[in-house]
Amino acid sequence: MFRSVNPYTEKCFFKAPLLSDKQVEQVLIQAEKAHREWSQALLKDRCATIHKLISILELNKKNLAKLMTQEMGKPIRQSEAEISKSISFCDYVSRQATSFLADRKNLVMAPKEAYVVIRSLGIILGIMPWNFPVWQVIRFALPTLLSGNVVLIKHAPNVMGVAKELNNIFKELGFTNIYQNIPVSLEQTARLVQDRRVRGVSLTGSVQAGRKVAELAGRHLKKTVLELGGSDPYLLLDSVDVEFAATECVAARMVNNGQSCIAAKRFIVTKKNAKLFTDLVVEKMRAYCMEDPSEPNTLLGPLARKDLRDKVHTQVKSLSESMQILLGAHLPSRKGYFYPATVLQQDGFFNSEEYQEELFGPVALILVVASEKEAVQAANHSHYGLGGAIFAKDQDKAESIARDSLQVGSCSIGRAMHSHPALPFGGIKDSGYGRELSSWGFYEFANIKTIQKG
Repeated sequence: MFRSVNPYTEKCFFKAPLLSDKQVEQVLIQAEKAHREWSQALLKDRCATIHKLISILELNKKNLAKLMTQEMGKPIRQSEAEISKSISFCDYVSRQATSFLADRKNLVMAPKEAYVVIRSLGIILGIMPWNFPVWQVIRFALPTLLSGNVVLIKHAPNVMGVAKELNNIFKELGFTNIYQNIPVSLEQTARLVQDRRVRGVSLTGSVQAGRKVAELAGRHLKKTVLELGGSDPYLLLDSVDVEFAATECVAARMVNNGQSCIAAKRFIVTKKNAKLFTDLVVEKMRAYCMEDPSEPNTLLGPLARKDLRDKVHTQVKSLSESMQILLGAHLPSRKGYFYPATVLQQDGFFNSEEYQEELFGPVALILVVASEKEAVQAANHSHYGLGGAIFAKDQDKAESIARDSLQVGSCSIGRAMHSHPALPFGGIKDSGYGRELSSWGFYEFANIKTIQKG
């Protein structure tokens, strides 16, 4: 039995029974049948159906956002923004799919009668996280469905309420058996990854989970896309506008109570600007008070689960042995899985396993370095390579570093890092592989088939 516990009240308010093995088998049988029909539907009809999702999500926006906040503590304004972003993506993919999935003809230097078509693979399993329980599903499922596949969604155990509501929404859309939410155990998930009827797996989660899925999927020769988190560096070069950069850095660190894969996690600043930047960061972080996430003006709600809050505190205690505590770093004596806005600082580049780990909470690490060259070295000294940002008035230098030196999948210049429907998203190194969003997201789970005539 999966249980949703409100991290603000610490009370369970939703339970979801696990599927039996017999029910899982029935899900697979239904999905195979649905794929045979859905994959033959005209692309324009698939797009029209997905476009209808916009109005359904609009009607359910308030209820979905409220449920999201109750289940994992996201401030309500951010929950509503997540639904809005998902709606924008529905509009984007339903309008662009006909172009992205069109036959490719008149290929340069190819035989005259040869062309390429894009077709489905079959059943695709999506193993989804709790931190963006609507957006992550939408961005995985829609391109996968539009390519003619059917999807099974194995959502995180602590957001089963949102998972159920999304399943109902897709049923209302007419996607019974084309989209199925499956509350299953880890053992059942492993068997699904190995099942021959499942032709691909998308996972957003931990490095440990990614390695297990990649190993199982590789053993059974099926495609995977892995988005495994990050420890995103934000670099402040000598020419930076410090006030602006501090504002962007703190906002990027604190999104979703600090529980975002592309949240700013390491602020790397040269000595020239270190004092002013540090003072500003502490001042701005102090303004994030721990409050009821359902209130519209709340900036910092509780972390999603008690074990996650305790893990963050353990990491902070370990880091504080080598870093100076400037703010926070204590467990509050109050109800709710809160963790305070915390700032740690270290002078000089240092090699620490604790520093390499991802901090999934409202904790900012400031690293003061001697030069811009050392800033880049410190940024790249990480197991992760998801996103990053560079702040500098010298835009040419910032762009040069972003293009050729920073080891990440996405880099923003002069603003906080965020994903966009029209831009490919994904990481390198321990942040995983594969891309979501844009046209690239359509091709990860597609049969790119060559046709030659004559």
